[in-house]
Amino acid sequence: MNTRLTTRPLIIQALRDPGLLTQLTPGQWNDLLPQGRQSHLLARLAHLIRSQGRLDALHPSMRNHLRAALVVAARQRRAVHWELTRLQKALATNETPVLLLKGAAYLVADLPAGHGRLFSDIDILVPRAQLAQTESALKAYGWTGDPHLDAYDQRYYRQWMHELPPLRHPVRGSVIDVHHNILPDTARAHPDAARLLVDAVPVAEYPGVYVLAPEDMILHSATHLFWDGEFDHGLRDLVDLDALLRHFAQDAGFWNRLQEHAVHHGLTRPLYYTLRYVRFLLDTPVPDKLYAALNDKPSTPVFAAMDWSLHRALRPMHPSAQLPGDGFARWLLYVRGHFLRMPLHLLVPHLVRKALRKRPIKDR
Repeated sequence: MNTRLTTRPLIIQALRDPGLLTQLTPGQWNDLLPQGRQSHLLARLAHLIRSQGRLDALHPSMRNHLRAALVVAARQRRAVHWELTRLQKALATNETPVLLLKGAAYLVADLPAGHGRLFSDIDILVPRAQLAQTESALKAYGWTGDPHLDAYDQRYYRQWMHELPPLRHPVRGSVIDVHHNILPDTARAHPDAARLLVDAVPVAEYPGVYVLAPEDMILHSATHLFWDGEFDHGLRDLVDLDALLRHFAQDAGFWNRLQEHAVHHGLTRPLYYTLRYVRFLLDTPVPDKLYAALNDKPSTPVFAAMDWSLHRALRPMHPSAQLPGDGFARWLLYVRGHFLRMPLHLLVPHLVRKALRKRPIKDR
């Protein structure tokens, strides 16, 4: 493999070995800090070095940046816990279980992936039959839809996607995404949403609140990363997966169950990509036997294109970490993500519509 591709950005090197921070030059810090902020991983790095007792060994100016990142992460944790109490109250009357996804789930389950994790919204999963009831209950407690969404946007979400249009609280600014599955109805894979709910795990501190089973938590994060097409937070999501896999692997039966769940939900391909890139970029200890058993590698041309693209997309979007072709690689993955989630007769008009919307409106 090209040696330039195997050179890991500083933020990845530091996450793999936080002790490296005590050896960095001022110029390297000038690269590391923006890489960490852009990838939403600075607080995660700060948590790791603090947990090792090395934070005070850093130069005061660098230490202050990391402490500030920890303050932001702590504030977001408090905000998420508060929003969860509001969610519980809003959904208690219609007896809808609150199944948390991704970042909020990592936090309430007190998983390593939640330490230093930054949030942009709260994702929940409910049975499809309870979508309307859930939306009404949330609106009754102050969350509202985006008034700028036109009829096409509403139909796009409600007819084709796996979630409702986002709901935002006008006072607190919190955003709730209500899902009925982890992939759209139009996608090529069709995860078993009923099974996800059946296998969910209750959260002791929050009655009526659940998180996905460990295996499904991995599969959802993997699917979100490798099927979505948006890689603005791709490296953060990969770091989440590394932390989740290391934690859940302490259970001897986890790897076998992970493979079984991937097969059942038809998600062996995103799991294959996950295991490939956590091993390569983060040295995650994945059993060779499982990696070989998945046997869901794409054709050689597709695999080569994906490898070329992902080695670029799974890097911070900062000049100090860029490789030639970064923009084109992200565009390819964006188109691929849409192609996986929508058939061509829906995809082409959708992309044309989005492209036309981005054009500036000229004065007449």
